[in-house]
Amino acid sequence: MKTASLLGFVLIILGVLALAYQGITYTTHKKVLDVGPIQATKEEHNTIPLPPIVGGLALVGGIALVAAGGKAA
Repeated sequence: MKTASLLGFVLIILGVLALAYQGITYTTHKKVLDVGPIQATKEEHNTIPLPPIVGGLALVGGIALVAAGGKAA
């Protein structure tokens, strides 16, 4: 399999995932209180939004790379 086709398939998968999930969510733990043996923590949920245009561009770019890789063979 050529490198362009492999990269194209990876871009297609990433594009579909970006369109399906619309962002990346992660959790951080923050220490709120630390008094001797007593500790209190807080969970914060943060989201990095991904616009649908990013997923669409990755999908179209992946399809173009797969098509170009198939014609070159």
